[in-house]
Amino acid sequence: MAKSKQEKALTKDKLVDLFKKSSSVVFADYQGLTVPKADRLRKKSHEQGVTYIVAKKSLINLAAKEAGLEVDVKSMPGMIGLAFGSEDEIAPAKLLGDMTKDTPLKLVGGIFDKKSLPQAQVVALSKLPGKQQLLGMLVSVIAGPMSGFVRALDAISKKETAKA
Repeated sequence: MAKSKQEKALTKDKLVDLFKKSSSVVFADYQGLTVPKADRLRKKSHEQGVTYIVAKKSLINLAAKEAGLEVDVKSMPGMIGLAFGSEDEIAPAKLLGDMTKDTPLKLVGGIFDKKSLPQAQVVALSKLPGKQQLLGMLVSVIAGPMSGFVRALDAISKKETAKA
């Protein structure tokens, strides 16, 4: 069913707002995605704080232009779905990248720090660890020398206790 002009205007305004608020946007071709898999995608995106929207390419182009972004969605292949991330910049790319493993979804481009990125760079970003994983890795690197020192002190104290 065709959308009325008012519905299109509301969709465009929502997209403009999301483009302005988000630190990253990932474009994906969702052609061939089944309803259950689309529902799973929406559920996962909600859990990870990512906003996923499907819109016509002409509306996406208008909204991006109004938000001050240079992107040509019409040159992207297939039907386009957008994943917006504001808290974790990598989350949209990671979410859609993970979904490409068992669905026909394909990453086709993105916007990071208000700059357009080609497909190859978005795919590379999707393979990076998430923000929480990176923070965990940082903590382990910082805590590693301290835990080694504590283990050494414990071994020395056990050795001294064994002599006595």
